Amino acid sequence: MLNKQNLFEETFSLHRETTDEIYKGFGFRHFSDVTDYYISPQNESEYGTTVLSQPVGEAVVLGYEFLKSFFDNKPIGKLYYNEQKQRYFAEIFIPQDWRDNNVFPQEIFCYRAHIVVDEIKISAYNKYDEYITFDHSSSLLSRYKICMFFFIVLMRSFFENDKIKNDIIEFIRNYTKENFVVLCEDFYQHNKNLCVNSKDYWGGGLKDFKTVGYEKFSITCIPEMQQALQPVIISCFDDNEFSAEQLNLIPLLGSEFVLEDNLEKLCNAITFGDVRTVLFHGPAGTGKTISCKLICKTIRLPILETVNCTENLDEFILGKFIPENGKIVFKESYVTKAIREGGAVVFEEINFAKPQYLAFLNSLLDDNGFVRLDNGEIVRRHKNFRFFATMNIGYFGTKQLNQALYNRFNAVVEIPQLSDTAIKRMLLTRIPECSDKIDNLLRIYRKIKKKISEEEVDLVISPRNLENWVSLAQYEGYVEAAEKTIIPIAKCDRVLEETFRSIIGIYNLEV
Repeated sequence: MLNKQNLFEETFSLHRETTDEIYKGFGFRHFSDVTDYYISPQNESEYGTTVLSQPVGEAVVLGYEFLKSFFDNKPIGKLYYNEQKQRYFAEIFIPQDWRDNNVFPQEIFCYRAHIVVDEIKISAYNKYDEYITFDHSSSLLSRYKICMFFFIVLMRSFFENDKIKNDIIEFIRNYTKENFVVLCEDFYQHNKNLCVNSKDYWGGGLKDFKTVGYEKFSITCIPEMQQALQPVIISCFDDNEFSAEQLNLIPLLGSEFVLEDNLEKLCNAITFGDVRTVLFHGPAGTGKTISCKLICKTIRLPILETVNCTENLDEFILGKFIPENGKIVFKESYVTKAIREGGAVVFEEINFAKPQYLAFLNSLLDDNGFVRLDNGEIVRRHKNFRFFATMNIGYFGTKQLNQALYNRFNAVVEIPQLSDTAIKRMLLTRIPECSDKIDNLLRIYRKIKKKISEEEVDLVISPRNLENWVSLAQYEGYVEAAEKTIIPIAKCDRVLEETFRSIIGIYNLEV
């Protein structure tokens, strides 16, 4: 009689005796609370929290290294599956560093595993490819088997669940703690009710397993992965397309700003003119305007004007009549200059603007784009003109964007919250003195964000607030600087102010 187990439930009671840290797991540990990063819609925990398991987390990292090794043309194992995607056989050679760091016993060099529906068989082998017999329990919960169990279930999930597949591809593309948490949580939620019949070996091991009728995995078996991992070659505007004056307006940005991978293909569409108008939306401080500038820097497109719609947009946005040398002459704006000669303009917070001042965009962004100036001249849109806009949705003072205008954007891109990696890179580049505090600063940032979300108040903390805090802290310390940069985010809500102070006080930043 085989022993039926729900390994996903039981794994939370198991971690290595030597450490509870997840190997290569971004510093996370067994039972790390990662609710601030992600909660799956399928999460059914009593408190609505997300915690990590060491065996699951390490299987996810091992799965990453296994799949990535194919793309690097240095596979560390083999994977086979039948046509119905019901049977899987895996052979994986454990990387040396995993044994050196005691994740796996030193004597194990290779694993082989076979899974059919709810029955799984796992065998371990030494450096001579000899089957290893262990004296202790053959339960899959034993240290030398549990990670391999989750590994092969992860490979099966990769084929049977599109969400897991997309999570894995995104994790391979962007090896970040945020993507790690999402993959671990979705992987667990997808398999949490899985019960398996476990067996130590099959016929003395799986060394001679016959793979007749199985298909061998290669990177070409998953076209979307091959496409996702293929480096994008970005095309740029030729410098001859612009004047010397315009070329001086190509954005210059510091090394802390890096173009996100998901914008690389958009860059090419903008260069070739298939996308002329782009709307970026998302919360404050996520880098919407910076994304516009990064794109223009990357494709060498000058930005002739950046318009803050909360302050500068008026009826004279295209130009106005002014007195000059005793005459009244029409002076066109840099927006009009870009329309006429090419280049980009950026309208920040476009949904703050009064609709009547945006009316000209309907004709400008149409297929045969043009604008009519107050002097009666009609200016046709240059082939190299590009229009970018940014907006926050649902913030106080914003308006709903006119549907006719909204429909004229060729691409609408949501910019998510900046990742911890991006925030850390920004802070360390600009204020390297904060390096010893950076992890705690990010913990405080996430906790305050979580508190604001729980209270459902119209407040925002952004990376800009964090940067202001760190900058001022160089002169008057973190606690005092927080009173001028972080605490005011509460907008005089005394209860929230005290909550923010308590969160900051936990980490004793002055030490």
